[in-house]
Amino acid sequence: NYWNAASFTTPSSYLHFATFQGETSADISFYFKTSAPYGVFLENLGNTDFIRLELKSPTVVSFSFDVGNGPVELTVHSAAPLNDDQWHRVMAERNIKEAVLQVDQVYRTSRLAPAQGHTRLELFSQLYVGAAGGQRGFLGCIRALRMNGITLNLEERAKVTPGVMSGCQGHCTSFGMYCRNGGKCVERYNGYLCDCTTTAFNGPFCTKDVGGFFEAGTLVKYNFMPEPVPGASKDTKALTQQLMPNDVNLTKEEVTLSFSTSSSPAILMYVSSKTQDYLALVLRNNGSLQVRYNLGGLREPFAIDVDQRNLANGQPHNINVSRQNRSISVQLDHYPPVNYKLPDASDIQFDLVKTLFLGKVYETGPIDPVLIERYNSPGFIGCLSRVQFNGVAPLKSALRKAADAQADSHPASASPVSYQGKLVQSNCGASPLTIPPMSAAPNPWPLDNTDAETPLNEERVIPDGVNRDSAIIGGIIAVVIFTILCTLVFLIRYMFRHKGTYHTNEAKGSGESATESADTAIIGTDNPETIDESKKEWFI
Repeated sequence: NYWNAASFTTPSSYLHFATFQGETSADISFYFKTSAPYGVFLENLGNTDFIRLELKSPTVVSFSFDVGNGPVELTVHSAAPLNDDQWHRVMAERNIKEAVLQVDQVYRTSRLAPAQGHTRLELFSQLYVGAAGGQRGFLGCIRALRMNGITLNLEERAKVTPGVMSGCQGHCTSFGMYCRNGGKCVERYNGYLCDCTTTAFNGPFCTKDVGGFFEAGTLVKYNFMPEPVPGASKDTKALTQQLMPNDVNLTKEEVTLSFSTSSSPAILMYVSSKTQDYLALVLRNNGSLQVRYNLGGLREPFAIDVDQRNLANGQPHNINVSRQNRSISVQLDHYPPVNYKLPDASDIQFDLVKTLFLGKVYETGPIDPVLIERYNSPGFIGCLSRVQFNGVAPLKSALRKAADAQADSHPASASPVSYQGKLVQSNCGASPLTIPPMSAAPNPWPLDNTDAETPLNEERVIPDGVNRDSAIIGGIIAVVIFTILCTLVFLIRYMFRHKGTYHTNEAKGSGESATESADTAIIGTDNPETIDESKKEWFI
């Protein structure tokens, strides 16, 4: 089967088959793709005899064997790396006359067998495809493995082998959607990774904000037409010029950034050109955001007042501006995008894009004087993050350069980005608004009035919306009232208990004939059975 394949996901994983029967003739062919710099494709051992095919380096494939005459090795050197994650074909043959190794039907080497000596390849161990015996394991995919005309069923054996998967299915097909913000999914044989190089983010899934804090006067400059740096090699200069062509004409732009500041006016971003064309995002004196386009043909720049609110309030705000010809879409924070249209007299092409500035403009050549006079001083003070312009992340590049300069780990090289002033990495420009942790037991009666003007503490509000302090005071008053009522009831009951009325059948008379007590008077009556209801004792 031409596509019978297996993926090796760990360096120690391998497949094993019956001993290869290639005593006098061995004909082996297969396809492989990998991003690893080395790895053993297959190996079979005997007492002293062996046969092995191996990727020894990104550009070298080796075919080695021993039939009793001593080890023999054939190597093929490729002009281009073979670990480029593309399919490459290997063909190896050994018989009693010669040995041949060929890669991609382009690179080939051969060696004649010695006239005297052993000719039979005697093997006894199992055939291992992948790592075996402590060898450097293969990470990648192998398919269509044929040995002496027989195709080995890699897929079936992989189903019951740990660390090996049937086929060469890509992880990016299932998980590539987790690479966010324009990150590119890169296939790996034990998973995948998200390449965030061309994005304004970092992290495993390109979701970690990359931002910097700007002091007054700090600026980042990104040249779309970089100037050569003294000491840079000619190859570096040529590569830089190839990546950044001299003539850049745009009919569309995609701009994203996040900012937080408490001062205005300020220039957030300014993109200049060799002509009078430019694009600017500015905060006006009142803190409102304005997008300014000048693409030629207009007496004055086309200005879009995005929002009349004061955005210089210290809170993070996100802005996205996209243009396609004359159609412009602007989105601020979580609000729906608003569409605008350039005037018919305006050009639709941003001619000869030259330089991008962040924080402050320091430019020579044609520039709008109104922009400089109104918004360029003292410069942006605050945080910028998530800055991207048509696939270029200038702030991220500047922060990386600042980190390298601080570590002094890289020599001077041609780079399109530079910065002035103090640039400190931070994510405060894009961090969501957070509330600091609150006390588990707040004091309902502070000793002073310092908290009188602080925002309402959410923890001190009970679910029904009543202030917890008022609830506590009301509960104490209720307890006091209940105690007073209970005390009154007890006193009333006690007073009436000692105020009872007694009716007795005491003996009549006075002097010596009078009885001594009420009890004796009752006993002394002639007819005690005649005591009626009115003579009973009652207690209140």
